[in-house]
Amino acid sequence: MNRDIFRSYDIRGVYPKDLDEKAAKFIAQTFLRVVSHQMNKPIKDLKICIGRDIRQSSLPIKEAIMSVFMEYGVEVDYYGLMSINDFYFANGYYKYDGGMMITASHNPPEYGGFKMTYIDPETRDNIRFIGGKELLEEMEKIKFPIKDPKSKGKINKKEIIEEHIKHILSFVDYRKLKDFKVVVDTGNGMNGLLIPGLFYQMPPKLVHIFKDLDGSFPNRPPNPLVDGAADKLTEKVLKEKANLGVIFDVDGDRMFLVDEKGNFITGDMILLLLAKPMLERFPGMGIAYNVVCSHAVKDLVAKWGGQPIRSEVGYRNLARHMREQGGIMSGEVSAHFAFRDNYYADNAFIALILVLQTMTEDGRPLSEIIKEYRLYVRGDEINIEVADIEASLEKIRQNYGANILDEMDGITVEFEDWWFNVRASNTEPLLRITVEANAEAELKNHQKEILDILNN
Repeated sequence: MNRDIFRSYDIRGVYPKDLDEKAAKFIAQTFLRVVSHQMNKPIKDLKICIGRDIRQSSLPIKEAIMSVFMEYGVEVDYYGLMSINDFYFANGYYKYDGGMMITASHNPPEYGGFKMTYIDPETRDNIRFIGGKELLEEMEKIKFPIKDPKSKGKINKKEIIEEHIKHILSFVDYRKLKDFKVVVDTGNGMNGLLIPGLFYQMPPKLVHIFKDLDGSFPNRPPNPLVDGAADKLTEKVLKEKANLGVIFDVDGDRMFLVDEKGNFITGDMILLLLAKPMLERFPGMGIAYNVVCSHAVKDLVAKWGGQPIRSEVGYRNLARHMREQGGIMSGEVSAHFAFRDNYYADNAFIALILVLQTMTEDGRPLSEIIKEYRLYVRGDEINIEVADIEASLEKIRQNYGANILDEMDGITVEFEDWWFNVRASNTEPLLRITVEANAEAELKNHQKEILDILNN
């Protein structure tokens, strides 16, 4: 089995080259062991939630893991096709011992994979995540097949859409939303299942593009951040004279926006659109953000009376900081948005209706709201390949030691009028560089300065 498919947060590999049915059975057995240990229950007493995406790989992988669960006496609630948002909600709402979502996130069509969860065994009110690397560590300790007692399992077919829509709408007074025209691009992916029912309940008018489920993702790349992925959405927004464009990745947890002028909006600016109504509803609470978000996030959250909570990159890290430091929600540049009252898990649908609430209450076009939030100029992430990551980081320490803020996630360096972060990739020999300054020219100069140091 290819060890590279086990990522920090999930499992993803090309099907069937890197991930096939045989590998899926090993993964399923290990998953049962992990959840059994976390919940302090025999495997035969576990109740598990299973869902899948529309990829070609997902159905055969589902059959493989189901055969394992049935062999070991597990009770499974099977939801069939669903988005990762639906999956997280089902896990928390029904308080399953654990869950496996068969999805390769926003990877290309030929990939297959898993996202895995268990419920907090003490509180039973929030979701914990099982990373791919964690599972691999456990897998390497196990002799297969696992020796736990075998008995006949049970499969229940379930649906969650109706309950999920009610949950989403509970976050705002949705009847007061303005009748905006909203173009939504679900990219032939999983959010296409729920979006029509959600808009049916609300005043905003839906223009839905690429709504049909198709695991070949024929209309645009699965990842909204790939060059050109949002071009058709932008064209449609301008043609329809829409107030807002929304683009999801194909498993559904990430959401990016296009304003009425066709400008693409990054995740940290979207976080501010969500934070404002959340802080109006929950004054003084914490908003978690990661180390590469614009400083506008911490500045405006504090101005609005909230508590900025700084975190490492990655939704698992943000969920932990939310739990430990009184956070009401979290967000990242990568456009993962999670909520305390959504079991500390991502939900792009909740993020969308909070954007609509902010636009309703503000009254201005989205481009004008975002212009007010852009206090600084944050550059796009720069990725460079290096031969020795630690040696490269040491160059940063030697050149900027007096201004290092911390090494929470990589190295963050702060000056009075600019800052930057350099951190290592989890999966590749890359350094990821984020720079923010007060002006565009200043930003470019500092980006060049840092690259010259690292490349010298």
